[in-house]
Amino acid sequence: MNRPNGSELAQTHTRHEVDRRRRVWWSVCYGNFNPRRRAPPRRRLDRARLYFLDWHGAHLLAVSVAVVILSAADAFLTMLLLNAGADEVNPIMAALMYKSVAVFAALKMGMTGISIVVMVFLARYRFMRLLRVEWVLCAILLAYASLICYEVTLLKSQTQLPIF
Repeated sequence: MNRPNGSELAQTHTRHEVDRRRRVWWSVCYGNFNPRRRAPPRRRLDRARLYFLDWHGAHLLAVSVAVVILSAADAFLTMLLLNAGADEVNPIMAALMYKSVAVFAALKMGMTGISIVVMVFLARYRFMRLLRVEWVLCAILLAYASLICYEVTLLKSQTQLPIF
C-alpha cells in the first residue's frame, strides 16, 4: 500500500481556522497580559548563556522611564546651557546640535530609547560575565541623575538666566 507524502497530506488536510501567526496585534496584547517566559527553561540553562524572557520586574519599568525622562531633561538643560554660553563637550552631539536642534533631540531620544529597550530585553544577561545588565541600567540612571544635578548647578551659577 502506498503512503501519501507530505505534500499530498497537506492538500487533503486543510484547516479552516485563522492562522495564528497572522494575528500580530492580538498576539502582542495577549502576550503582554499572559506572559509565559518568566524564567529561563531548566533544560536550557546548561546550554544557553543568553536567554530571553517576556516578563520583567516592575523596577525595570521604573528605571527605564526615569532614564528616558532624565535624558530629555538633559537635552533641555544642555540647550539652556548652550544659550548661556557653554560649550558641548561631545564632538558628535556638538556637530548635530549646531546643524539642527531637532535632529539632535530626535537622535538623542532615539538612541536612548533603543538602548533602554535592548538593555531591558537583556536585563538578566551578565555583561562581561560580571555585572547583570539591569545593574548597568541602574548605574546609567544614577549617572543621568548626577549629570542633571551638575547641569542645574551650572545654570544656577549663571545670573543672566531668568529661569532660576
